[in-house]
Amino acid sequence: MNIVLLGPPGSGKGTQGDILSAATGKPRVSSGDLLREAADKRTPLGQKARVYHDKGVLVPDDIILELIEEVLLSAGVGGGIIMDGFPRTVGQAEAIDGILSERGGEISAVLSFEAPAEVLVKRLLSRAAEEGRADDNLDSIRRRLQVFEEQTESLIAYYQGGGLLRRIDAVGSIEEVSRRVEQALNS
Repeated sequence: MNIVLLGPPGSGKGTQGDILSAATGKPRVSSGDLLREAADKRTPLGQKARVYHDKGVLVPDDIILELIEEVLLSAGVGGGIIMDGFPRTVGQAEAIDGILSERGGEISAVLSFEAPAEVLVKRLLSRAAEEGRADDNLDSIRRRLQVFEEQTESLIAYYQGGGLLRRIDAVGSIEEVSRRVEQALNS
């Protein structure tokens, strides 16, 4: 089972991804984690990614896809994977579909975590205060939410068209949202 988790910053997809990973035994992998790990290990791909990251720009699709392909082709994910926050674009989704297809796999479900902007802003400001993240101010949070919405509109339509999209109400306690995830995967 290969599951994609989509959702804006603050939607709880990382938390729910960890819970889902523990419940299913499938690894949760995020593109951010992959980039940081590759950069920390100083792999050639990690060094390429670090150049973009240090400039504060998005890492190009070809580098992200190489990292993701390495994970998807590794022995540890033969039984499935939980992809947190990627793919980010329809092009990445199509590439991942191709990689999985070559191995006889496919995306099983796409969970789209949704919450009103005011809830997301409140969560992110709270997290910023708890973690001491000065760069997470109201303006940067609103900008990130807008970018997410613009980037994923066509991706959500792509997965909805394929019958894979399951919308998750991300407002409520962690336990309530977990129950919604479970129900969505069992429907």
